[in-house]
Amino acid sequence: MTALESVDAAAWLRQQAGQGNPDVLRTMITAFANALMSAEADAACGAEYGQRSDDRVNHRNGYRPREWDTRAGTVELAIPKLRTGSYFPEWLLDYRRRAEQALVSVVATSYLLGVSTRRVEKLAEQLGVTRLSKSQVSEMAQTLDAQVEAFRSRPLDSAHYTFVSLDALTMKVREDGRTVNVACLVAVGVNADGHREVLGLDVCAEEDGAGWLAFLRALTARGLTGVKLVISDAHRGLVNAIGSALPGAAWQRCRTHYLRNLLTRVPKSAQPWLATMVRTIFDQPDAAEVHAQYARVVDAIAAKYPAAAEHLDEARDDLLAFTAFPKEIWRQIWSNNPQERLNKEIRRRTDVVGIFPNRAAVIRLVGAVLAEQTDEWTEQRRYMGPELLAKARKETIDDQTTPSAAQPEPELTAA
Repeated sequence: MTALESVDAAAWLRQQAGQGNPDVLRTMITAFANALMSAEADAACGAEYGQRSDDRVNHRNGYRPREWDTRAGTVELAIPKLRTGSYFPEWLLDYRRRAEQALVSVVATSYLLGVSTRRVEKLAEQLGVTRLSKSQVSEMAQTLDAQVEAFRSRPLDSAHYTFVSLDALTMKVREDGRTVNVACLVAVGVNADGHREVLGLDVCAEEDGAGWLAFLRALTARGLTGVKLVISDAHRGLVNAIGSALPGAAWQRCRTHYLRNLLTRVPKSAQPWLATMVRTIFDQPDAAEVHAQYARVVDAIAAKYPAAAEHLDEARDDLLAFTAFPKEIWRQIWSNNPQERLNKEIRRRTDVVGIFPNRAAVIRLVGAVLAEQTDEWTEQRRYMGPELLAKARKETIDDQTTPSAAQPEPELTAA
C-alpha cells in the first residue's frame, strides 16, 4: 500500500490548513493537492503519466489554473485536463459555488417566510436547508447580495462593446400577498478582447419602453460605448429605447424570436419546411446572395402560404441588418447564440424555485448565475477574434445601408 493510499488525504489537508506557517503551509498544500489530483487523473486514464500501457483508456492534456481559498491564503492549483471528457476534483473544490449558495439562500428564504409549497419544502430538505436559522440565512444572503451588487455595478471599462444582445425573461414573484410577473432584463456583449460578457441585469415590473430605456442608460453610465449592432426581439419599447440610448447603433432582429413568430402562421406539418427555408437565407456567402435568397424564399412560401410570405417580406430590413457588416463575422453572430444559451441556463436554475419570495431573491439567484457565466466565458476561447472586431468597426460596405433602430416616441421617458 502506498503512502497516498494509507493517509486520509482530505482530512490531513483540512487539518494542515488551520495551523502552521502560512508560507510553508501554502507550499505544502499546493504540492499535496496537485499530487492528489494528478493521481486521480492517472486513475481515470488507466495508467500513470507518460507510461505506456494496454490498460490506458485516456490521455492527459495539460493543466488549467484555478485559485483555491484556504485558511493559509489563496493557492494556485493546476487541475489536470484530459483529451476525452473532463476531470474536476469535487472532493476539493465546490463547482458553481456562488450559484448553488444563491439557490440555497432563495429556497431557505422562501421556506422561512412561510411562502413555500410542498415542492419547495422537499427541495429544501434535499439541499439540507431545513435546519438553517434565520441568522444563517441572513448572513448568507448578505454575502451573496454584496457579490451580485458588485458584479451588477462594476464599470464597463473595455474599450468598446461592438455587439450587444438584449432579452427579457419573465419571473413569478410574491408581492403584497399576490403572485405577479416581473421582467428580468439581461444584456450580453462582446468586449474589446473578443470575449462574451454579461453587461447588466435588472428587474422591473413589466417589459416596457421606460424600463428598457432606464436599463440601457444605466449601462451607458457605467461605460458602455462603441456599440455597432444590437440584437434583440422586436418589442417596440425596446427598439425605441435602443435608438434613444445607443444612437448610431444598428438594430438586428433576433432570428430565433422571429422564427417562432413566423411558424405560427403555417400549419404544424409545414413548420419544419418553413424553418429550413428561412435558415437558408443566413447561410449565403455574401450580402448580394443573402438578399437574392431572401427574395426566392419569399416567393416559394407565397405559393403555399401567402400570409407567412407577407409576414416575412415585411421583416426584410430588420432581419438583414447584419449584411452591412463584413461577411467573416456573420457566422460568429449567428452561431452559438450566447443569449439563448444563457436564457436556458437561467431557466434551469430558476425553475426549481418556481415563485420567488421577492425581487431581491430574483436578483440574487440570477445575478449569481450570470456572474459565474461571465467567469466561464473569460476562461474559454475568444468568441470573436480582435482582428474581426477591428474589421467590423472600420470596414463599411458601400452598396448596403445599415438599418438603424427606430427613433423613440416623444413621450418615452425613463421610469
